[in-house]
Amino acid sequence: VQLVESGGGLVQPGGSLRLSCAASGFTFRSYHMSWYRQAPGKERELVAAITSDGGSTTLEDSVQGRFTISRDNAKNTVYLQMNSLKPEDTAVYYCYAQPVHSYDMDYWGKGTLVTVSS
Repeated sequence: VQLVESGGGLVQPGGSLRLSCAASGFTFRSYHMSWYRQAPGKERELVAAITSDGGSTTLEDSVQGRFTISRDNAKNTVYLQMNSLKPEDTAVYYCYAQPVHSYDMDYWGKGTLVTVSS
C-alpha cells in the first residue's frame, strides 16, 4: 500500500500549486480521501476532504475559495489545487485515505512540503 504525494515546493505569496496523491495497493474508489497539513510547532489539521465517489467535498474555513479538492478514480489519484497561497499555508501536506467500510484499514502518505515565501 502506498500514498505518494507530489507537487510541493517553494512558491511566492499569491501563487498556486497543485498537489497530487497517487494511491496503490488498495481499492481507491472505496476510500474517502483527505488532505491534512501540519505547520511547524502546530498540530496536524484537516484541510480538505472528498467522498469516495467524488460527489461531496469539504474545505476548512481558511482555505474556502482558494483551494479545491478533486479525485480521479480511474487514475487512483486525489488532487489539491491551491490558489492565492499565503505564508500561513506553509506546512507539510499529507494525504489520508479513510475506508468507506470500517473493517478496512486507513492509510497516510509521507507528506510533501509547501513553503509560501517571498
